[in-house]
Amino acid sequence: MNPKIDKDEFFRDVYAVVAEIPLGRVISYGEIALLLGKPQYSRMVGRALRLVPSGLHLPCHRVVNAQGRTAPGWVEQKELLIAEGVIFKTGGDVDMKRCKWQWEEL
Repeated sequence: MNPKIDKDEFFRDVYAVVAEIPLGRVISYGEIALLLGKPQYSRMVGRALRLVPSGLHLPCHRVVNAQGRTAPGWVEQKELLIAEGVIFKTGGDVDMKRCKWQWEEL
C-alpha cells in the first residue's frame, strides 16, 4: 500500500516541474514522479495535469508516456510538439532518445 501524500502539495510540485520543461523537449509522467521522489505516482501526475488550473499556462503538452505516446484524444498535443521541433518516429511516437528532457542536469 502506498503511503498517504498531500495531493495539493504533490500537484504543486508536478506543476513546478512541468513549468521547467524546455521548448522542444518532453518528459514522461513516470519521470516526473521519479523526480519528485514518488516513482509509484505516475498516474497521479497524469491526474494533476488533467486538473491543472488554466491560469498557470503550463506546457502540459510536453508530457508524454514512457514510450513517447501522446495523450489519447488530444490531437493538438502532437501539433504543438511538432511546432516546437519535437521529432516523431514513423509509428507516431515521440523520439524519446532525441527529445527527452535530461532533467538530471537540474
